[in-house]
Amino acid sequence: MNAIFKPKLSVVLKQGYSFKIFQKDLFAGIIVGVVALPLAIAFAVASGVSPEKGLVTAVIAGLIISLLGGSRFQIGGPTGAFVVVVYGVVQKYGLDGLMISTIMAGIMLVGFGLLRLGVIIKYVPHPLVVGFTSGIALIIFSTQIKDAFGLKINELPADFINQWIAYFSHFSQINYTAFGITLATLLIAIYGGKVIKKVPGSFLAIVLMTTVVNYFALPVQTIQSVFGEIPNAIAFQTPHFDWSSLRNYIHPAFTIAILGAIESLLSAVVADGMSGGSHRSNTELIAQGVANIFTPFLGGIPATGAIARTAANIKNGAQTPIAGVVHALTLLLIMLVFSNWAALIPMSCLAGILIVVAYNMSEWRSFIAILKGSHYDILVLLITFLLTAFVDLTIAIEVGMVFSAMLFMQRMSKFSNIETVDIDSDILENYSNIPVGIDIYEITGPFFFGAAQSYKETLKEISGGSKVLILRMRHVPFVDATGIRMFQEVIRDFKIRKVKVVLSGVRPEVKQTLLDCGLVDVIGAPFVCANFGEAVIKATECLDEIISSKTR
Repeated sequence: MNAIFKPKLSVVLKQGYSFKIFQKDLFAGIIVGVVALPLAIAFAVASGVSPEKGLVTAVIAGLIISLLGGSRFQIGGPTGAFVVVVYGVVQKYGLDGLMISTIMAGIMLVGFGLLRLGVIIKYVPHPLVVGFTSGIALIIFSTQIKDAFGLKINELPADFINQWIAYFSHFSQINYTAFGITLATLLIAIYGGKVIKKVPGSFLAIVLMTTVVNYFALPVQTIQSVFGEIPNAIAFQTPHFDWSSLRNYIHPAFTIAILGAIESLLSAVVADGMSGGSHRSNTELIAQGVANIFTPFLGGIPATGAIARTAANIKNGAQTPIAGVVHALTLLLIMLVFSNWAALIPMSCLAGILIVVAYNMSEWRSFIAILKGSHYDILVLLITFLLTAFVDLTIAIEVGMVFSAMLFMQRMSKFSNIETVDIDSDILENYSNIPVGIDIYEITGPFFFGAAQSYKETLKEISGGSKVLILRMRHVPFVDATGIRMFQEVIRDFKIRKVKVVLSGVRPEVKQTLLDCGLVDVIGAPFVCANFGEAVIKATECLDEIISSKTR
């Protein structure tokens, strides 16, 4: 258990923690807390829930992830990747359904960690990640058009196409004041941090725009006018549900778990690249799971590692997970003391911040780079992107993974082949005395289900002139169950044709597989040889026996 779950905080504290290190963590944590404030509120609002749920998530989940996580710098909380999922779950199952789905996802994440699946999740193809991330960015951008232009749409459709149909039918009602605030927010969020160092542009935009709107009493919607007051307390709550409907939440819970696992580990990898450190993937998954189990009971939504906030944490000098703890406590203090002020934030200002988030999430440079690559990667990218934007994120991930695996198998099968070896070739110059009647073929690549049928057809087409057949298997790394079955059929066919098979250069792990399935006994243990020289001797002896038996 210690090898699976070992929080980074316990490691760094054992190494020694000084006041000088704490000063750096304190400064970084406060800065990241200020960065997280507008994002936590904006992600909650975009997800279709009240703004305090984003703050609660950043506080509770952020605290748990920093205390228990496997990364030294990870900052946890609500992220843009969950906006689409949370919005869909709330629309379909309500807040109770979201609570149940998040708790179930947390349990799944803990299970992923205990089963040591942290390494496996790292193998998600890059085109798939870029595809669904870009799709989510497009959806976030689409959902913010209503508030960005101040459109009065009572109920915004959930799907992309109908959203834009609704927008075009309401564009005659544009609130130009709201649109002006959105544009000003975009400019300040992008350039403000460059003018005033150490102050995040998004935070600066919120402060300035909220002040302007309330001082001049501008006619735009605010958080207060849409959601009411932001509570300045965290209360325990439990979901109401029917056990018979529990299976309805498996699908959204799995989506939250997979998305949370992928994003948190990606964030940890980014942190490793920036800091030169290393994270514990299974510990990180367990911490993410615990955070998602407990946060909903206190009014939160799904949480994971936040790449942008984690990067900001490192850039501002964080040294240990204590910086993440300070970030959570900073947000708690803001929530308890300044929640009334946060309620005055204009909705169009939040829309501007989320549009910047969507742009940063879009990874358009990576998108374009992949479009210049192989056809396989382009297919995975576009399928995942289009399914995310126009169908469903869960389906996009599932189809993207299956499609990636199928394309990979197809590509691997192209590297798997059987070819005849010319006895006069340089490769066999030391075996030029191989008698007529012995044919040599070399199998290259894994003998797996993607290539097994091709192997079978090729071996069966081998001319019947040979009496003994040497199959060189030095370049066969593994044989799967389908390959074994095909191999058994081929050996049976050779027996009928009275052709003796000798295997050469069989790797230990492949030989063990052949032993386990009984194929060594069928071929004969002496005829499964470790090297080519031994195989030639056995094949020659076998050929001599065949010839002598015919002359008797």
